[in-house]
Amino acid sequence: MPARDRGVPRRRGQWPPTSVLSVLHPVGPLPAAVYWRRRLLVLVLLLAVLGGAGWLGVSLLGGSDGDAAAAEATATTTTAQPPALDRVVPSLASVRTPTPPPTEAPEPAEPSAPEQEAGAPCGDDVVALEVRTPGSVPAGSQPVLELVVTNTSDVPCTRVLDEELQEIVLLDAAGTRLWGSNDCFPEQSDDTRTLAPGEQVVFPLTWGGLTSEPTCSAERVPVGPGQYVLRARLDTKTSPDAALEVT
Repeated sequence: MPARDRGVPRRRGQWPPTSVLSVLHPVGPLPAAVYWRRRLLVLVLLLAVLGGAGWLGVSLLGGSDGDAAAAEATATTTTAQPPALDRVVPSLASVRTPTPPPTEAPEPAEPSAPEQEAGAPCGDDVVALEVRTPGSVPAGSQPVLELVVTNTSDVPCTRVLDEELQEIVLLDAAGTRLWGSNDCFPEQSDDTRTLAPGEQVVFPLTWGGLTSEPTCSAERVPVGPGQYVLRARLDTKTSPDAALEVT
């Protein structure tokens, strides 16, 4: 037997090296049961910590998956099921509102003519101007034309009827001016009259049947057969066209 087994006493605190046998069979100053209880307590605590950590991880993973599934189910239910109000009240798109009948736009009112003041100058709006013709005349003849001025207002008014303010012109079908009463024989007068309501003043004028232009310098020739119009003027007032046929 070696020398260390010959009853040589060991010093306190000196123990043989740790081995598997020493762990399984603890040796110390205390009874072996004490060491076993300590090891068992440490093992239980270690298992409890590991078990608690595992349970917590599983709970967290399971809770996240459950919340996601619940949220997805809620969203699916919300999408699939219409709101309670839509199930009770019909959609506005399905409700037909009656179309109002079209309303006719009111016709614009005709502008009223300014009221003529009695004794004041006759405005163009109350003066009617007209050219009277024979209707049809032979070519080369000298027909008599008439310029007619009428007061259409309900009160008497004054109007300057000077001869230099009066004119009758002849136009062909294309609107070309062929003759004017003031081209070659202009006349002047001082003629201001008070026209009673509805009164007419007639000024006769003889046309020589020839062409003319404002300077009366061009050669004057007879107007050939055809359809023509006559138009009168009294200062700033003009008349409607009157037809004249030359045969």
